[in-house]
Amino acid sequence: MRNIHNKISTLFSRSLFRLVTIYNISTTARPINTMPPTQATLSKFFSNPKGIRSTAKQSKLSFLSCNSSDKKASINIHDENFTEMSTQPKNEPTVKNEEDEIENRKKKRIPTLVPKSDVEDVERSDDEEPVSKRRRIVKSKSCRDDEALPMSELKSKVEIFPLMERESTIIPNLIANKKSERATDESETRDNALTNASPKQISKFLTTTTQRDDEFDENEDDDLVDERDTTEKSQDKIQISSKESQHPYPDWEPGEPVPYAALCTTFSLIEMTTKRLAIASHCSLFLRQVLRLTPEDLLPTVLLMVNKLAADYSGIELGIGESFIMKAIGESTGRSLAVIKEDQKEIGDLGLVAVKSRARQPTMFAPKPLTIRNVHKALIEIATVSGTGAQTRKIDLIKRILSSADAKNSRVKVDISENKGGPSEAKFIVRFLEGKLRLGLAEKTVLISLAHAVVYHEHEAKSPGIIPSTEELVQGESILKAVFSEIPSYDIIIPAMISKGIFHLRENCKLQPGIPLKPMLAKPTKSITEVLDRFENQNFTCEYKYDGERAQIHYVARDSLIPYAGTTSDASKVISGGIAAIFSRNSEDLSKKYPDILIKLNTWVKSETKSFVLDCESVAWDVVEKKVLPFQQLMTRKKKDVKVEDVKVKVCVFAFDLLYLNGEAVVHKSLRERRELLHTAFSPVQGEFAFAVGMNCQELDEIQTFLDESVKASCEGLMVKMLDGIESTYEPSKRSRNWLKIKKDYLSGIGDSLDLVVLGAYYGKGKRTSVYGAFLLACYNPTTEEYETICNIGTGFSEAILEEFYDHLSSIVIERPKPYYLHASSGSHQPDVWFEPRYVWEVKTADLTLSPRYKAGCKEGVDKEKGISLRFPRFIKIRDDKNPKMATSSRQIVELYHKQESVAKSHGPAVDDNFEY
Repeated sequence: MRNIHNKISTLFSRSLFRLVTIYNISTTARPINTMPPTQATLSKFFSNPKGIRSTAKQSKLSFLSCNSSDKKASINIHDENFTEMSTQPKNEPTVKNEEDEIENRKKKRIPTLVPKSDVEDVERSDDEEPVSKRRRIVKSKSCRDDEALPMSELKSKVEIFPLMERESTIIPNLIANKKSERATDESETRDNALTNASPKQISKFLTTTTQRDDEFDENEDDDLVDERDTTEKSQDKIQISSKESQHPYPDWEPGEPVPYAALCTTFSLIEMTTKRLAIASHCSLFLRQVLRLTPEDLLPTVLLMVNKLAADYSGIELGIGESFIMKAIGESTGRSLAVIKEDQKEIGDLGLVAVKSRARQPTMFAPKPLTIRNVHKALIEIATVSGTGAQTRKIDLIKRILSSADAKNSRVKVDISENKGGPSEAKFIVRFLEGKLRLGLAEKTVLISLAHAVVYHEHEAKSPGIIPSTEELVQGESILKAVFSEIPSYDIIIPAMISKGIFHLRENCKLQPGIPLKPMLAKPTKSITEVLDRFENQNFTCEYKYDGERAQIHYVARDSLIPYAGTTSDASKVISGGIAAIFSRNSEDLSKKYPDILIKLNTWVKSETKSFVLDCESVAWDVVEKKVLPFQQLMTRKKKDVKVEDVKVKVCVFAFDLLYLNGEAVVHKSLRERRELLHTAFSPVQGEFAFAVGMNCQELDEIQTFLDESVKASCEGLMVKMLDGIESTYEPSKRSRNWLKIKKDYLSGIGDSLDLVVLGAYYGKGKRTSVYGAFLLACYNPTTEEYETICNIGTGFSEAILEEFYDHLSSIVIERPKPYYLHASSGSHQPDVWFEPRYVWEVKTADLTLSPRYKAGCKEGVDKEKGISLRFPRFIKIRDDKNPKMATSSRQIVELYHKQESVAKSHGPAVDDNFEY
């Protein structure tokens, strides 16, 4: 009997121990910022009637303050120095137990994670939900910003879950399934880690978890490249990122100017990633913030994002020399020019030199923080300074803006070796002055992000809490791209988009004289059979390809009532009274270069033609022989302030397309229709104006004969164009397969010449001792904003040309290559001198091969150790009508390389794999 009694006592003691243990665990596993019971002892447990445990005494679940009057307290969830808040009630007796005291101190240090309004919603259901679920709610609330709203305006937990369900219908099933599997596997680990973690560990855990989720989304989305359309993919990714990414942009008061620091934060985030969709997401989120708080700053914000001050045709651009910028940095920070130069030599990035110098600048009074509108205005002022003492005034203006940079962090030491210098205002101002942000932020990406931001903004105004559909995003993107291709002026498009809406943009922004379009371009081909394959069973036409300068003539008669945009930077002002202007292929105003064309317009424009936009070629013309002269003759003309009486090289305009006629855009009409309108609007005048010679061909022999005739007429070859149907419309700014070009000299080579940038030179030997004997050339990668070396060239130059090049290039010599020059690191391969990227040369080559000496296409997946190079390159001519960014792109180089018969057949590198020039 005694044994039975002892066994019962033992079992009872063990049960009591387990109950007390479970009770202690339950009290310590309370939600974040909750208080444990005042006492957790056995006597307290037995003192309750019927063995019921006492109710835990708990303060209100507030992450801001225990004092209800302190409603203005706020915290940035991205600040590492979280404010420490105590949740201990003032008159609550403390527990003597040492373990409870330690737990109490841990709870006192819990950081603020979400606004008070959000926590109160959690508190109302505190007894109904598991601890782990409440924590996940807090995490998701603090780490997402669905509608780009400030934290204080976010919806409660109860409202968020339906919204997330609606959003999830847009996310691809593949991503959603994999994410749910990942979440299921990690949820238990996450909850257990958060239950007993320290405040610092909790903060770090939440941040890194969100980052891993973001990386998972991006990796999964990248796996769908071949399964989904690129456009739809970008829409889905931006929506995913907008839901799950943290909100790094500080709120500012509605109507206040956008802080420049906020834009620099965006730039820094973009700089730290190479993922195109992540870049687009950062842009879209920030633009939504600007639209919500200060829509009037959207225009300067977008302009700074695309690294411009105004439209291309305005002629306002930066590109300040290094010496001026270094002098301004030194004078604004109190450091000597010698020290600045030494830093530049060591660091290689003048923007980071500015960050380092700014961090050491002593300041008595903090300057007023920079805003986007003030920075944009100051940069325009710097770019437009002219006249006597212009250089001194430019330096003074640069000093002024650099002195105000990083006002809030003037006393914070910045480690330039971490995060590429971080979101420093000085860094991005200097890069803007240099004309190179080097973020990998293409204008096309900004356009897509802008379209998405506006669609989100408009949708939120109509249906708060509901995100737009993928179809709406795609439609908005398509509209903005189409409108921008016809009227590439943010000065006109953005105000119209804000006032009228993106879905009504087509009706309010149309092609108009005064604003040049980016021309339609042709794809190269190296065989006539390739042309026949492309246009099989289609109507097409062939035209002479003239060897001149691409031009776009805009005209409005003085007596016309048709409105048009001025050719100044303030393009939003619609004026009247007549216009006659000529623009280059990169939208540069050539009116002062070709006054002889404009003065004779009335001789070949018919009286019933009141306005037009003409696509044509200006070609040097031999008045005596009445024939076309080589392109080199055209380049001997002065480029600015040409007087008609001083013109020695006459030009003839050869028109081949019409984009606008008598108040109506005709780019959407077929080529056959546009050609008919062209012939009815103008009259040929020998030596002044002519229509491009063309013929509708269908047979190989006809094309070959016509090609031979074009060469005899001093032309480069033929342009072959789709004649009828939707594929024959004019596509501005696009290199289309609906236009193909055949050059006689390249039928047996790569199919086209290349336009390359001069980066360096080698001193000559023998007869070339006093000049540069060979040059280092590069293509341009618009994605990375880098110049990739492709060849050395030393043939095709006369002695006179070499002397001319020496004079021109010597004025732009720099001490070392720019950070955005991608070149061989071997000393034996380095040129003797480096240049600023300014001149573009047209080069002919036999074929393309791989070489470890050059870097062209190395980031396009051609070869891990080698870049593409040219075999037997030969100089053809200078391309004054192109700027360095218009040089042949690295992607085009890769396409030409793979199209070579030797590469296509072998599915491997070219025959002369290790050939080096």
